[in-house]
Amino acid sequence: MCTQEPAFLRATLDCCRLAQPPRILWLRYGSSQVCSLIISKTPLGKYRKYLEFAALLLLAVAIIWWFGRKLDWRQVKLSVQSSDWRLIALGAVVVLAGYLWRAIRWQAFLAPLTKVSLREVWVATTVGFGAVLMIGRAGEIVRPVVLPMRDKRVRPAASFVTIMIERLYDTMTVVSIFALNLLWLKPATGSAEDLSRTRAAGLLLVILLAAGIIVLIWFKRRSKSVIDWLDSKIGERGHTAARLKRALLSTLEQLATALSVLSNVRQLAISLAWTLLLWFSVALGNLLVCRAFGLPFGISHILFVLGWSMVGSVVPTPGGGAGAFHAATGAALVVLGAQREQAAAVAIVLHLVDFAPAAIFGLFYFLRGEINVDRLRSLISAEAVEHAVEDEKVALAQGG
Repeated sequence: MCTQEPAFLRATLDCCRLAQPPRILWLRYGSSQVCSLIISKTPLGKYRKYLEFAALLLLAVAIIWWFGRKLDWRQVKLSVQSSDWRLIALGAVVVLAGYLWRAIRWQAFLAPLTKVSLREVWVATTVGFGAVLMIGRAGEIVRPVVLPMRDKRVRPAASFVTIMIERLYDTMTVVSIFALNLLWLKPATGSAEDLSRTRAAGLLLVILLAAGIIVLIWFKRRSKSVIDWLDSKIGERGHTAARLKRALLSTLEQLATALSVLSNVRQLAISLAWTLLLWFSVALGNLLVCRAFGLPFGISHILFVLGWSMVGSVVPTPGGGAGAFHAATGAALVVLGAQREQAAAVAIVLHLVDFAPAAIFGLFYFLRGEINVDRLRSLISAEAVEHAVEDEKVALAQGG
């Protein structure tokens, strides 16, 4: 038990600071980082984090307005009320199990670098996704920061590099499943032209994914020469250009490190198995929710919807991609033949089912005082993260 006064009683999280992602996650938030560099050169630069958060909040409001502007909300409410909440609750439990598989996979990613407690990985995972639900994808910075706070054996560099590995795994898994699924997905219209277009899109995505994997394999082998060549070719004319260059080179160095961590075939197989189990749980949970609303979908339809949901959730708006998630998911459901109001109701419930289970546990750990908010606030700034990560090297554990 914690004998000190719970930290959450003394300070609150600075959402605007969380919304300012450091370079370690530059691969996901590249456009946001570029905007940050431009804004920092203006007279409003000192208000950058507040302007960014306000802009993302306005974007979320605009998308939500666009999403619901032509809906009959009485029909949406009726659709929610007539749904089977037993199936929705079961879907939430299945998705929660997916968060457990995610935590176990993170532990597997860390295994070549250091030992780590599964409980601490679970706490960091739920708290991190709780932050994602609160402020959007920028909240992902919380997860790799909380873990070293909880388990001293984990260095910040190892925590962040394994999160980058996780992003690579999830992106490639979802894209590959989505692309392969398009090859046999039958559109609601059933026309030969729509079927041909769907399969052509799936084939194109498969080709692009294969090309991406080839590029990553090549980069893993030639990373040092590539980074050195870019370092010599890219100029540093001006402060903004210099920061952009450092951000690019830092991202490539982190990517090279991430690709070199999991070089053991056994570790690759284990992490891939957990990844497939994770996304199978998410797909099954989403299938149960759709069935709760009377949609007779099969696994192929759910994988199509899941792919678009992930596209929407990438938009870094507060509320776990609020607005964008709902619009993308609703559009996918309409394509599959759902009514607009029914699709909107399903999208709203799916968003809660996908994010709320972990957020509830994360809130529980906050209320118990297990997260020192004062220390967390000091560690989530861009400067603190860059210093912690870039000043230390990631090394394999002895015997790893």
